[in-house]
Amino acid sequence: MYDFFFVLIPQHFPFLLQGAVVTLELSILSMVVGIALGMIVALGRLSGSAIIEWVLYFYVEIWRAVPLIVQLMVIYFTLPEIGITLPGFWAGVLGLSLNLAAYLSEVFRASILSIDDGQRLAGISIGMSQIRVYSRIVLPQALRIAVPTVGGYFIALLKDSSLVSFIAVNDLMRHGTIIIANTFQSMQVYFMVAIIYCAMSLIAARIVHQIEMVFTPPHRRKRRQKRVLSMVQREQSA
Repeated sequence: MYDFFFVLIPQHFPFLLQGAVVTLELSILSMVVGIALGMIVALGRLSGSAIIEWVLYFYVEIWRAVPLIVQLMVIYFTLPEIGITLPGFWAGVLGLSLNLAAYLSEVFRASILSIDDGQRLAGISIGMSQIRVYSRIVLPQALRIAVPTVGGYFIALLKDSSLVSFIAVNDLMRHGTIIIANTFQSMQVYFMVAIIYCAMSLIAARIVHQIEMVFTPPHRRKRRQKRVLSMVQREQSA
């Protein structure tokens, strides 16, 4: 125990934090690209074009059916055979983004479909174009609905990004593996790695909650606070 707190942590924790920075950079970039691609795919599947809809349908189904680690391996090791070579970091961003976009497209599509179609028709009836109707009326409401689910996917992405260590990306997991190879103290090192992942996930969950509160209308926010207060009172009375 003494060695863990006074030898291992001071010696190796800074090196692990360097890997954690790479993990955060990878996750944030992948999330931004994944959200953009997911929204494009969702709008494409709702465009009314049969060809576009079927192409995007097969993309979503294939990317959700194949394990993420296989997708990363194909991008990093197989694409160079056809002349497309990517550094490990950008191969990780591409793989994570394409995988995430397939899932988020269904989230965005469901959120858009949940908006009453009468609002879209009302916008068109007063002379608004389809683009303006979606940008001014439909998408703001749909994004508000999708925020909690998208936040959950970001927290999952933080943990799934550990798979990029298999394609030589120096993230948190790979830094931990390097330390284990030098010290042969796997339990202690993995414990430190787990602590860092847990801390990042908890912080991300808190940030997502704050973003959700910002997007929640004031009247719904008060209603939610009343529900939470009533639940606390019932637990205390029981």
